[in-house]
Amino acid sequence: MSRYVFTSESVTEGHPDKICDQVSDAVLDALLAQDPASRVACETVVNTGLCLITGEVSTNARVDFNTLVRGVIQEIGYSGARAGGFDANSCAVLVALDQQSPDIAQGVNEADDHDGDPLDLVGAGDQGIMFGFACDETPELMPLPISLAHRLARRLSQVRHDGTLGYLLPDGKTQVSVVYEDDRPVAIDTILISTQHTPSIDGVSEEKPLRERIAADLWTHVVEPATADLHLQPSRETTRFLVNPTGKFVVGGPQGDAGLTGRKIIVDTYGGYARHGGGAFSGKDPTKVDRSAAYAARHVAKALVAAGLARRVEVQLSYAIGVARPVSILVQSFGSGTVSDADLTALVQEHFDLRPGAIIERFGLRELPAERGGRFYQDVAAYGHFGRSDLNLPWEDVAGIAADLKQASLSLITS
Repeated sequence: MSRYVFTSESVTEGHPDKICDQVSDAVLDALLAQDPASRVACETVVNTGLCLITGEVSTNARVDFNTLVRGVIQEIGYSGARAGGFDANSCAVLVALDQQSPDIAQGVNEADDHDGDPLDLVGAGDQGIMFGFACDETPELMPLPISLAHRLARRLSQVRHDGTLGYLLPDGKTQVSVVYEDDRPVAIDTILISTQHTPSIDGVSEEKPLRERIAADLWTHVVEPATADLHLQPSRETTRFLVNPTGKFVVGGPQGDAGLTGRKIIVDTYGGYARHGGGAFSGKDPTKVDRSAAYAARHVAKALVAAGLARRVEVQLSYAIGVARPVSILVQSFGSGTVSDADLTALVQEHFDLRPGAIIERFGLRELPAERGGRFYQDVAAYGHFGRSDLNLPWEDVAGIAADLKQASLSLITS
C-alpha cells in the first residue's frame, strides 16, 4: 500500500497577487462589455499606495480606468482606517496601456490553416501548452487538497465581509495537507491558515492570547462550516491546525508585499496536483489560448471523468501562434481508464472542437452574462477557475457531452 501526503494552497481576494488578478480581469470585463472584439493583455502591479495597470489593448471601448480600479480595491476591502498603506480612495492609479502588436493581431485575425470555415479564421493568440485535469475525489471532480483550500479561503473572506469576525483584514492564505493511501484521500493531516488581523481584539494585543483567540474563532467559524458536508472531517484531535505561525499578521496586503498579475497560477488551477503549461489567465482575452484552451482542456478532462471513462484524467493541448487547430492532443488516465489512453485521445479528437474560435463560441467567452451585472472574468480571478460550484461556468457544464462520450465508448469497451 502506498501512503503519502499531498498539500495545496489558496489565497484570499485580498492577497496582493490576487488583487492584481482581479483588477486585470475587471479591465477585461469592462472592455468586452463595450466591445466584444477587444484584444486585451492587461497586467497589474500593486505596492504600498500604488496600483499600475499596463500591457497591450486593441479596443473601441472607452473606460474610466481610475474609477474601475478603485472600485475593485474598495470591494475587496482596502479602504478607510483599516486599509493600512493601500487605500482605494487615496492610492495612486497609473495607466500604461499600449496598442497590441500588429504581428500578433494578424495571426489571430486570420489563421494560417484556415480553409473557409469561419471558425478557422481565429488563430491561436500565442504558442504554448495547456493542461486540463479532473478526478473523482470531490463532487466537482477536483483534487481534494485544492478544493478544501479554496473552501477555507472563501469562508475566511465571507466571515470578514459579514462581520462575523470583524477583526480580520483582507490578506490571507490557506493550506491543506491530505493523506492518501493507494491514490485515494483518507484523512486531513494539516490545515494552515494565515490571516491578516487588527493589532488588537477586544483590547487584547499580546501575541499569544491574540493567536489563541484567532485560532479558536477560525476553527468554529471557518473550518467547521467549510467542511461540514465532507465525508472526510477534520478533527481537533487528529488534524494539526496551524494559525499565523509567525505569531501575528498585522501588516499585509500591498503594504506588506508587492503584487503582480499571474503569480498564482497553481492556485488558479489544480493546486499542483496536475501539470501546468506556465501561462497565466487573468487579464487575457479569450483569443489567448493560455486562457481559453486551458478552460477547454478542463472541460475535456471533466467530461471524460463524468462519463465514467477514468477516475483521473489529464489533458495536454499545444498550439502555434496564428494556427487554429491544436498542434497536439494528449490524454492520460494514469491507469485509471476503462479504455486505453489512445482510445480516450481518439474520443476527444472526435467529439471536441479545440480551435480557439470554436472554444470561444461554445463557452460564450466574449459574452458577459446579464445576470452577473456585466462581470464574468473578475469572478473567477479569486478562489480558482475550476470546480466552482458557486458559479455557473460554461466549461464546468459537461452533462451533455459526458453522456455522448459514454455512449460512444460502449463500442470500445465491448470490442
